[in-house]
Amino acid sequence: MDFEGIKRHKSSITTVSWVASVAIIFGGVVPYIPQYRDIRRTQNAEGFSTYVCLVLLVANILRILFRLGRYFETPLLWQSIIMIITMLIMLNLCTSVRMATELNTKRRSFTDFDWNYFWSWSRFVDYLQCVLAFMVLAAYVTYLLLDSVLFVESLGFLAVFTEAMLGTPQLYCNYRNKSTEGMRFVCEYKVIVLPQTHTIC
Repeated sequence: MDFEGIKRHKSSITTVSWVASVAIIFGGVVPYIPQYRDIRRTQNAEGFSTYVCLVLLVANILRILFRLGRYFETPLLWQSIIMIITMLIMLNLCTSVRMATELNTKRRSFTDFDWNYFWSWSRFVDYLQCVLAFMVLAAYVTYLLLDSVLFVESLGFLAVFTEAMLGTPQLYCNYRNKSTEGMRFVCEYKVIVLPQTHTIC
C-alpha cells in the first residue's frame, strides 16, 4: 500500500472512531428527546417516572467516581456527564408541569427530610440539593477509600447494577397507570447505552 493509501486508511479509521465516540456520548439521551417534547406539549408527566431520573443520576455519578480509581474511555465519561445534565432537564420539566397542574397540594421540600415524600418534592431546586448532597457525600467516601481495590470495584459494580435496574421504576409507574407509555424509551436506552457501560467493569 502506497503512502497516500495508508493516509486515507488512517483517516477513515479516525472518522469511524470519531463517529462511534459521538454515538456513545449522545446515544443515551436520544430516547428522551421525544419524551421531553411530548411532556412539554401535553403538559402531562404522569407517563414518565421521575425515579428513572434518580436511577440514572445515581448510576452516572457513581460511574464518574469509579473512573477516579480505574480508568475507562473518555467517551463513556462524557456520556455520564451528558446523561446527568439530561436527567436534570427532565426533572426540571416534570416538576414545572406538576406544579402547574397541582396548585392545591401541600408543598414538599428536600429539607423537610420526610422519607415518605422522598423524590416527590415540589420544586426543582430540592432535587438539585439532593443530587449535590449525594455527589458530595459519595465523592468524600470515594476520596477516603480510593486506595481500596475492593471499594473501587464495588463502586463500578454498583454503577452498572443501578443502571441495569432502570426499567423497575418505569415498570411500576406503568403498572400503577395501567399503561405502557414511557417504557419504550427505557428499552431504547438499554439497547443503546448498556452494552457500552458494561465494558467499564
